[in-house]
Amino acid sequence: MEPLSAHGLPRLSWIDTLYSNFNYNTDGYEGDGAEDVKSQDGSETLPYIDESPTMSPQLCMPQGPDGETVSPTPPEGLLPGGDIEKGLEMKKLVLSGFLASEEIYLNQVEALLLPIRPLKATVPTSQPVLSMPQIETIFYKIQDIFEIHKEFYDALLPNIQQWDEKVTVGHLFQKLASQLGVYKAFVDNYKVALETAEKCSQANSQFQKISENLKVKGPKDSKDCTTTVSLEALLYKPIDRVTRSTLVLHDLLKHTPKDHPDFPLLQDALRISQNFLSSINEEIDPRRTAVTTPKGEARQLVKDGFLVEVSESSRKLRHVFLFTDLLLCAKLKKTAVGRHQQYECKWYIPLADLTFQTLDDCDTCPSIQVLPEHEIEEMKIKISVTKSEIQKEKKAPKGQSRVERLRKKMNEQESWLLLHSPTIPFRIHNKHGKSFLFLLSSDYERSEWRESIQKLQKKDLQACVLSSVELQVLTSSCFKLRTVHNIPVTSNKDDEESPGLYGFLHVIVHSAKGFKESANLYCTLEVDSYGYFVSKAKTRVFRDTTEPQWNEEFEIELEGSQYLRILCYEKCYDKSMLNKDDNEIVDKIMGKGQVQLDPQTVQSKNWHMDVIEMNGIKVEFSMKFTSRDLSLKRTPSKKQSGVFGVKINVVTKRERSKVPYIVRQCIEEVEKRGIDEVGIYRISGVATDIQALKTAFDTNTKDILVMLSDMDINAIAGTLKLYFRELPEPLLTDRLYPAFMEGIALSDPAAKENCMMHLLRSLPDPNLMTFLTLLEHLKRRVAEKEPINKMSLHNLATVFGPTLLRPSESESAKGQHITSASDIWSHDVMAQVQVLLYYLQHPPISFAELKRNTLYFSTDV
Repeated sequence: MEPLSAHGLPRLSWIDTLYSNFNYNTDGYEGDGAEDVKSQDGSETLPYIDESPTMSPQLCMPQGPDGETVSPTPPEGLLPGGDIEKGLEMKKLVLSGFLASEEIYLNQVEALLLPIRPLKATVPTSQPVLSMPQIETIFYKIQDIFEIHKEFYDALLPNIQQWDEKVTVGHLFQKLASQLGVYKAFVDNYKVALETAEKCSQANSQFQKISENLKVKGPKDSKDCTTTVSLEALLYKPIDRVTRSTLVLHDLLKHTPKDHPDFPLLQDALRISQNFLSSINEEIDPRRTAVTTPKGEARQLVKDGFLVEVSESSRKLRHVFLFTDLLLCAKLKKTAVGRHQQYECKWYIPLADLTFQTLDDCDTCPSIQVLPEHEIEEMKIKISVTKSEIQKEKKAPKGQSRVERLRKKMNEQESWLLLHSPTIPFRIHNKHGKSFLFLLSSDYERSEWRESIQKLQKKDLQACVLSSVELQVLTSSCFKLRTVHNIPVTSNKDDEESPGLYGFLHVIVHSAKGFKESANLYCTLEVDSYGYFVSKAKTRVFRDTTEPQWNEEFEIELEGSQYLRILCYEKCYDKSMLNKDDNEIVDKIMGKGQVQLDPQTVQSKNWHMDVIEMNGIKVEFSMKFTSRDLSLKRTPSKKQSGVFGVKINVVTKRERSKVPYIVRQCIEEVEKRGIDEVGIYRISGVATDIQALKTAFDTNTKDILVMLSDMDINAIAGTLKLYFRELPEPLLTDRLYPAFMEGIALSDPAAKENCMMHLLRSLPDPNLMTFLTLLEHLKRRVAEKEPINKMSLHNLATVFGPTLLRPSESESAKGQHITSASDIWSHDVMAQVQVLLYYLQHPPISFAELKRNTLYFSTDV
């Protein structure tokens, strides 16, 4: 039984809090309790301290005799009025409650400081209680944490006492958030501190007595002067405190008018706090994770999540649980309505018996069935269409019953995607010869699982064999202990939850520092899409350095994304280390981290600079976001000079060419040295390089050929795509767009052939010649090397289809009413891809043959 708060509600662990929607009452930000208590099953929970703001009557909402909260009397000068006044009144109540809990927190941290001086005094004596390194490990960063919060409390208190509607506190929260690095250090040291304290308690009875009887002062004016608390319980307080300021910031923003000077400051503090929470490894709450087996062993859940297992040559979705001594793979059993869900154990491996795949073993790896990428892309578009239908039905008078059917359909589509999209192998072995294979979507996840297991394996682990009863007890506990409750699909989310960002994220990876030795370093960028993460960009390798300076900009397409991940690798050039498995990355991960893409922060027009801390390494980057409805607009041509954004017939006439020079040169360079590049045209090029090439082509720079030969090939591919994207109208023209949409929808192959060829003949000559040149390049040169570059005709159609066909704004507006950014994207995209795919799969198309039987043939180019 979990300890209850003063309001009779179960207290939330750090993980519960982290994954909640922050919908808490503003009258209480409660933490853990402080008296040692036993739960009904006899297992120990953390001590219980009531740190509810109700313990400080002057600073929070009063309670009646039955414990119910009484409506507060409006503070003087803040009588009930309009929404703004009510909001600011609520803001004061939120701050008052938070200040009260801050006072209690300071008392708890101070209780940790008290024994430090006497313990240090015994160090030089003949009978020291602890050594100096032990003291520094157990009480690491406690003094710093106390000083940070004391300064914050002292600055916030007068603002509450002399409250008026113009009071600003955002700068205080900003400063508090900027000092979260101290908490990062504390969290990283937390487990070592606990282990050291435990060993010292066992070795020294004097320290054991001290650690079990620390005295915490009560709030001012409270009757209870002190409470006795254990060292372990107090060391958990800073971990629990990390999310407290994030919770309060959500509520403060909710009750602060957008034009109030505090709003942007609070928003920035929230962004810093959320990014910090995303970047640190989640510490596990011991109250939820302790499992007592019949033998009395303390087994804790360290990590869990949904993984795709390859079993009997088919993909199965499993819930995998990593305990302190074993890895358990479970399947959620189907149960009757009203019955509790249960897990069925498929297998488990004691960590003492677990080993990882080595490079030499790859010859025996089972082949992984990977679906063509176009099938994955088509399913994404289907999901977008279903989402769009759900939004329309919600607005319809009798659409609710259909909404449920559509939700079910979307759940099936997203579950299919979740099962079929991962391709990165994660193999584990039992020492007795049994192997298991999981597929993950990201090297980030694989690294997380591997690191978590290896960290546990450093301890002195004993192989264990569970009896059927023990296994049943453990499997039953999984349902209660799990931290990941739902399959990560958007159909599991509430309507109120953020749908994520649709559009383009511009990211500049500036530099990194913190490397101990010189190395060849590069970064990759990932964003989440449809429940899993996808690698979107890669910096160049910076050779032999401890402080790489990339300063490279990327444009990353977002499809409902909420997080950006950065992984830092050391490049391996040793050919003996090459892996025969295409999906296995042999480069060493030096660090990894992620930040939350907060829509309110990212969507401003300005760049936001940030730092990700990863294993002692700091990567500095900037980002800004362009929503899809803005980024997809084609703008009418306003200039006649240059080539970007200028009508194609103007450019070819000026150049006296049949195909624009920029198209011919980019294609030639890609064919010269980019055909074997994995993901050519799909992987983003560096945006600053693309802009440099754009400027060079626009100004007709003399040394453009030298620039092309020196530039990264992905930047050249990106420049070609940008040229087509910035045309004032699509290459296949606005006028013919509706006809292309109708032609591709024809069922009869002969009718489709006739229509699609006629449409090509109807194109202006510069458009047709350019299209046929690009078609030949993609079909004959790029797709030919698919086994090496992984770019099939389907993949190329997915990349280029919308770029070549998407109509300009005036044309797209003539169609159906489009209500959201995601609707704009799903609208006709599948058909645009299919049109290009049709021509890519068609036998060679000759300009002369095509024009031979038409009355409209013209030599005027």
